[in-house]
Amino acid sequence: MKKVLSLATLVLLSISLAFVACSKDDDDSPVPKTKTELIAQSTWKFDKATAGLYGDISAYIDACYKDNIFTFQSNGNGNVNEATVICSPTTAGNFTWSFQSNETVLNVSASLLPTGSNNFNIVTLNETNLVLSQNVTLPAPINQTVLVEFTLKH
Repeated sequence: MKKVLSLATLVLLSISLAFVACSKDDDDSPVPKTKTELIAQSTWKFDKATAGLYGDISAYIDACYKDNIFTFQSNGNGNVNEATVICSPTTAGNFTWSFQSNETVLNVSASLLPTGSNNFNIVTLNETNLVLSQNVTLPAPINQTVLVEFTLKH
């Protein structure tokens, strides 16, 4: 009787383990989006600019840049829409973009902002924010080269 009970217990344990082993995987979490998917999922608009010890320097950015709408397409093309305040000369138009240096640098073929180069270090790229940085020589009254962070949002 003990052998039958032990054999029954062993069979029940084996079946229980089989059910546990065959249970649904915990891989139901969504696959994280790539940087290309994140940058291309929606349009971006200027939120703020900060410069080290100077803090928020958004007041020094011309209004015609602040209302621009940036579109990045997953194929490497992009567009600047100037919205209601138009720069002179205009900054509207198409551009190309790419990630460089293991997707830590964003290169654009057009000037997205009033100063600096076409290469931006990517500080943050997520569902809601694109934070880019580069060394920029700030105009008067600051007249100094500082690391500026530009924050774009959806």
